Amino acid sequence: MKPVFARSTSTPSADEARADGALPYATINDPHRSDIANVTRRLLILFALVAGLVAACGLTYSLAWQSGIDNLRRNAAVRVDRTTNVLKSTLERYESLPYLLAEHPIVQDVLVNPSPANVARANLYLEDLNRHARATVTYIIPLDGYCVAASNWHGPGSFIGAGYQFRPYFVDAVKGGVGRFFGIGTISQAPGYYISQPVRREGKIVGVAVVKLDLEWFQGVDASEPLVVTDDHGVIFLSSVPAWKYHTIRPLSGQVADSIYQARQYAQQPIAPLPVSIERTLEGSAQIVRIGGGRYAPRYLASRRGMGEPDWHLITLSPVDPVDADARKATIVTGFGYVSLVLLAFYWRMRRARVREVMRSRALLQKAYAELNQRVAERTADLSQANEQLHKEVAERTRAEQELRAAHDELIQASKLAALGQMAAGITHELNQPLAALRGFSDNTRVLLERGDQASARENLEAIAALTERMGKITNQLKLFVGRARPRNARAPVVRALRNVVALLQKRLQGVDLALTLVDAASGTRTPLSLADDHPELIAQCDDLRLEQVLINLLGNALDATAGLSPPRISIGIDIGDASLSFAVSDNGPGIPDDVLPRLFEPFFTTKEMGQGLGLGLAISSSIARDCGGTLVARNAPDGGALFVLTLRRARVQTSPTSDPLTTGS
Repeated sequence: MKPVFARSTSTPSADEARADGALPYATINDPHRSDIANVTRRLLILFALVAGLVAACGLTYSLAWQSGIDNLRRNAAVRVDRTTNVLKSTLERYESLPYLLAEHPIVQDVLVNPSPANVARANLYLEDLNRHARATVTYIIPLDGYCVAASNWHGPGSFIGAGYQFRPYFVDAVKGGVGRFFGIGTISQAPGYYISQPVRREGKIVGVAVVKLDLEWFQGVDASEPLVVTDDHGVIFLSSVPAWKYHTIRPLSGQVADSIYQARQYAQQPIAPLPVSIERTLEGSAQIVRIGGGRYAPRYLASRRGMGEPDWHLITLSPVDPVDADARKATIVTGFGYVSLVLLAFYWRMRRARVREVMRSRALLQKAYAELNQRVAERTADLSQANEQLHKEVAERTRAEQELRAAHDELIQASKLAALGQMAAGITHELNQPLAALRGFSDNTRVLLERGDQASARENLEAIAALTERMGKITNQLKLFVGRARPRNARAPVVRALRNVVALLQKRLQGVDLALTLVDAASGTRTPLSLADDHPELIAQCDDLRLEQVLINLLGNALDATAGLSPPRISIGIDIGDASLSFAVSDNGPGIPDDVLPRLFEPFFTTKEMGQGLGLGLAISSSIARDCGGTLVARNAPDGGALFVLTLRRARVQTSPTSDPLTTGS
């Protein structure tokens, strides 16, 4: 069987060669080699899964497409056979009509004697015959080629008188054969199929009988898919797609094109090739073709059948797009199914791994629980033993703290006694003078009484009373200084404490420039402080005896540092804050050496000579400051000399007259 369409002469392009370059193998020496191996294994599994997906989709598309093409080819074969049989049966039904027409006496008479009577009789006969046979036109042509009688003799497009000597069907019949021809009529300009037979009279050809059939109805027999009929030259003269008519499926040679033009077969219409490209040839001479230009031109499965006589070919074109769509759908379904199976397998594997992990975790948990119980038991025993030991240590620590606190109190008392010893010379001097005066006044009083001078004796007695009061104040201050400290929540009037300290150190302060100032923390202004005024706003959160002891130590150290200087200067500045009071005690002495400054508050550390100090004053003062919630720091003043800063919490002033500490005695 002939191919449906002629294959193009263009050769397919050659495949490009591709060479893969070999990558050098490098030995990996890395501490994370196991991680790299796991990543590589996962990549290989992913690559295998993707390759499997591509292979499954490709195989599915190929099988689905081939199955669709096979079904389409079988259906197209049935369709082309059925349509061919319909056309052949139609042509065969009219095949004998020209022969019967040629044998009729009326037809022979008009060809032998074309008189008006014979012509009229022949026209009526042809008209009646054409009406009953349901042909398009029947007509008689003498040997000169000009129609003499026709079934359309009375119509406007009558064939009578028209010349047909150039028509192939006339030439074939004149030669004694049967003429078969499809063309466009020269008079009616309507396409039709012409069948001709020679008319013989007494064995001699006297003319030609012709029957014209209209086959345009055939184009709509099966309009569901494209249908074309080509002549022996490959020209499409019947087509369900009007744009394809009078196109050729293969190029025409120049001689064939001239013969078609000379015979006016298609009314001198230009015969252009139909843009057809063959993509694939299948079994049974079926072909997959693309009609039109561009990669998106529609594709068809072309099936071809020959008519025999006449030499026509019927071609059915079935669209391939539905097959492609079905193949794509099957591929998509396969892809989704493959991915679903992979995901299901992955889920099943993960579930198995999770179950194994849960079982392993449960076993480890049970083992850990058993070990934990054992450790808890061991730890409980250890804790019980440690708790007993801790109770013993706490009791020992409590006893040690009590002993330390007692020793600390004794140490403070010893420090007081040491300071009292240092003040003994001054106190002795202070007491010797009143005692000498008392002796003198008593002797004078006895003499005055003997003389009877009562007024002078009364004055001497008043002087003796004043001296006794003075000596009482000195001994009272010594008693207060040596006494034990009161509770830590006591409140100390700052001015009264300064008055007591200055009174105790009055002998040593002779000749010393002592400056007392108040400093406002908010404004920074300085005002002189007078010890004659009580200043009730200056209340420190501290025991008054402890405050006096710290101030005596600081003022005593300042007196020691300025001993031998001319003039010695000591300054005590009280910085008043919202919640604190700071005592800055500075002198114009040599200052504190750098190597001494870090150890200044260590117990028993002193820079004084043997017998002049125990090295406990600053240590005890720092301890007292901490106990009262304050601080004591030492540094060198910018303008020279040592600077000690004692910071204590400031107590709120109570307005109740019964609880005012200033009204209570010391």
